[in-house]
Amino acid sequence: MKTTKEIKIGNISIGGEAPLVFIAGPCVIENEKMTFDVAEKLVNISRGLKVPFVFKASYDKANRTSMGSYRGPGLEKGLKILSAIKKEFKVPILTDVHCADDVVNVSKIADIVQIPAFLCRQTDILIQAAKNSSCVNVKKGQFLAPWDMKYVIEKLESGGAESILITERGTSFGYNNLVVDMCSLPIMRDFGYPVIFDATHSVQMPGGQGASTGGRSEFIGHLSRAAVACGCDGIFLEVHPQPSKALSDGPNSLKLDELPELIEKLVEIDAIVK
Repeated sequence: MKTTKEIKIGNISIGGEAPLVFIAGPCVIENEKMTFDVAEKLVNISRGLKVPFVFKASYDKANRTSMGSYRGPGLEKGLKILSAIKKEFKVPILTDVHCADDVVNVSKIADIVQIPAFLCRQTDILIQAAKNSSCVNVKKGQFLAPWDMKYVIEKLESGGAESILITERGTSFGYNNLVVDMCSLPIMRDFGYPVIFDATHSVQMPGGQGASTGGRSEFIGHLSRAAVACGCDGIFLEVHPQPSKALSDGPNSLKLDELPELIEKLVEIDAIVK
């Protein structure tokens, strides 16, 4: 298996021969207390299992299915909460941007700025992220072939980006459904940068509940194990204490209590692969 470039995020290494990294957190910041509680539990889990960990949460979900869906606290309040979590728990932060204008402010807080799948070909936001962010994670669009991501990488490199992550999150399969082609992981790793597998968005059923997105969370573990066996460099997971009550992406989120057992299994597979 080809070795990718090793990306440094604080004390964490992603790619190369580094151990599997875990990027996890709630889909969206629902409120300050809940986000802090989840962050604390995730930090304790990661330290207990001695696995590298990045906390993720969104301050705004600009691509919700309907106007009535909860979007988040917004840029100013959301970044304040993420900054406090970073300071309190000494953990790297990942959050997503939905417009080029947010990139500069987000880059001051986030160690990894994420470009959502629907925006992965938007040149202006990619260049802005490349110029201002220490690390950029781009989710492969549901509409793209894995080999098309080389053009996304070229755009980022043209903007000066050196630390790049590419995330697989499933491909559109008819209406309201996604499938994962595991071949995409080694294909994209051949571009030389670490590849992350988004195990929870990959089990989404976009618009599957009419005005909201559905999901099949029972397959998160199956797909995660397959992705690690294929040699991905990290696993992205949206977790929630009570997915049925989550304000966003509940049907495809992993219950927080189930995370430790999954991590242990994935670490074992990663050790065999490496």
